[in-house]
Amino acid sequence: MRSTNPVLSRPEAFQRSGGQYDQSQYGQAPYGQAPYGQPQSGQPQYGQPYPQQGYQQAPYAPGQYSQPGYTPQAPAQGVMTIEDVLAKSGTIMGALFVVAAITFIFLPMNLLFPAIIVSAIVGFVTVLIVSMRRVVNPAAVLAYSVVEGVFIGALSKMFQTLYPGIVVQAVLATFVAAGVTLAAYKYLRIRVTSQFRKIVTIATIGIAAMYLINLVVSLFGVSTGLVQIGPTAGPLSWLVSAVAVALAVANLIMDFDYIERGVAAQAPASESWRAAFGLTVTMVWLYTELLRILSYFRSN
Repeated sequence: MRSTNPVLSRPEAFQRSGGQYDQSQYGQAPYGQAPYGQPQSGQPQYGQPYPQQGYQQAPYAPGQYSQPGYTPQAPAQGVMTIEDVLAKSGTIMGALFVVAAITFIFLPMNLLFPAIIVSAIVGFVTVLIVSMRRVVNPAAVLAYSVVEGVFIGALSKMFQTLYPGIVVQAVLATFVAAGVTLAAYKYLRIRVTSQFRKIVTIATIGIAAMYLINLVVSLFGVSTGLVQIGPTAGPLSWLVSAVAVALAVANLIMDFDYIERGVAAQAPASESWRAAFGLTVTMVWLYTELLRILSYFRSN
């Protein structure tokens, strides 16, 4: 099984060295020893009785493991499991929820907009840093949880102030959408092809760049009409929201596929952090888009 992840695509990451000696590579046994099954000069063959003692050598005689050419087998490393991914996902999302709740309750209204802007930019940079690392750092993932918790808490408080009750609806809609996507992936046997992965990845990068540009120009008072909230949102906002939700669901399918392939390939246990991180990022994105779509049907 090959994966787009560089760790999973390295075959040596899933091989266990048994310390076997390849005689054909050197043409003779190391340190002048005779090949197995052939008697060395002046010594009896394994399994043959010694002339004087009249007994056979045991297959694992004392001191055998200290002979030259023996390499002890390395202990098996931990592998990625569904339980491990669920546990790490719970840790990341739990930390995010706690920080979001604290922000939602205690953040003053006059700091609401600055907190949203700063945490959105820092969170975006954190996602790029974690995603580009070959081995995911759990500390960086937890730092993302804190930053994104501030963003979600501040954003939710702003929407809740404008449209009371919308946060609970968005949370329920997010988990329902994720559950339906998981059921469809499992029971409809959805398969992620390389073409599907390429299209979704390019489209996701494109819409992320669009969001970033829209955020920058909005700081200068320019409205593009692409990202709006409330019932006054125009057709462009509806189109962007529909595309964003579809891409978030497609990314969820890719997350499920990555977890399934990683478990089947016995990927290193550290990859559980990457899987949990990707799942959390997608869930956060889906929540923000559903929050915005729900605002289209609400009045102040």
